[in-house]
Amino acid sequence: MAGEQDLSRLLAGLSPQLREGEYVFCTFADAGYGDYSALSPLAAFREHEGLTLVLPRAKADAAACPYEGVFACITLTVHSSLDAVGLTAAVSKVLADADIPANVIAAYHHDHVFVPAARAEQALAALAALSQ
Repeated sequence: MAGEQDLSRLLAGLSPQLREGEYVFCTFADAGYGDYSALSPLAAFREHEGLTLVLPRAKADAAACPYEGVFACITLTVHSSLDAVGLTAAVSKVLADADIPANVIAAYHHDHVFVPAARAEQALAALAALSQ
């Protein structure tokens, strides 16, 4: 099943859901994929400076991994196409208007928005209002 591309339908079906738990972004210089698989990363991205992992906070704490902020993950449950135009911009704008930082990760089926854990409920409400 192909993902949705029409922005109005994407926004109407946004259906943001708060994922359980707290998450942190950690970076590891000279690391490769799989080096930290025991930490159960939610996401990984290889940058020039090192491997970035999005980890459950409890796993990062147990392994003494340094991080700067604690985030909640809000999943936009609409099945968005990787070719969709405007969804990230619309989501970013509504959160920026509420002065809520956001880090968006697009996966194959859904987009996932990481916001400061202390602002999760406010971000969820702002995103829910976007789809009305």
